[in-house]
Amino acid sequence: MNRIPIVTKSILMINVLLFFGTIVAERYDLDLGMYLNLHFFLADNFNLAQLFTYMFMHANFAHIFFNMFAVWMFGSVLERFMGPNRFLLFYIVCGVGAGLVQEVAQLVTYYSMGLNMYDGVNPGFGMPPIPMGEYLNYWQTAGASGAVFGILLGFGMRFPNDRIFIFPIPFPVKAKWFVIGYAAVELLLGVSNNVHDNVAHFAHLGGMLFGLLLILYWKYKREW
Repeated sequence: MNRIPIVTKSILMINVLLFFGTIVAERYDLDLGMYLNLHFFLADNFNLAQLFTYMFMHANFAHIFFNMFAVWMFGSVLERFMGPNRFLLFYIVCGVGAGLVQEVAQLVTYYSMGLNMYDGVNPGFGMPPIPMGEYLNYWQTAGASGAVFGILLGFGMRFPNDRIFIFPIPFPVKAKWFVIGYAAVELLLGVSNNVHDNVAHFAHLGGMLFGLLLILYWKYKREW
């Protein structure tokens, strides 16, 4: 653990502590996600701080395990190249950018579903209508995935020809092809009307987009 760079180590520790803190809080009927997950900006429980806090929240063990595995595997290498201060900035920009793109994607969904035409939602079963702002509280985003996708992009751009093993592919793949292929899959899943997997595909792409914009800025300044 001592060989892991300081920012990467801190990210891992904060995410793990918050994950177990969430489990403990649930035993006392306290839902930390209500405050820390990213809500749609028209929802009652939305606040701007969630654009930052959401990237340290996770839904379950598999969610946090694979995200933190990627942070450890690729983030450690990228931090050693960038340095701690720049890597921290890159991680936060990718995470916040992913949240902003997710908000835009949800806004498109909000209008495409015609929810803007109603003040509430009728759940049926003789229950009273739910005010729209309260109903929209169910639209929540959590996880470091957006920032992780930014890290993957940064790794692929800095070490494009490095070969990595991706399960279950039985042969190594160059980092640049892995990143391009992963982005294409996320875009396909994001625009498909047949996908209802509760995965924020556009947030993943948003992390990549903001990571790309920051890297291009650094290249323009000849700092990459």
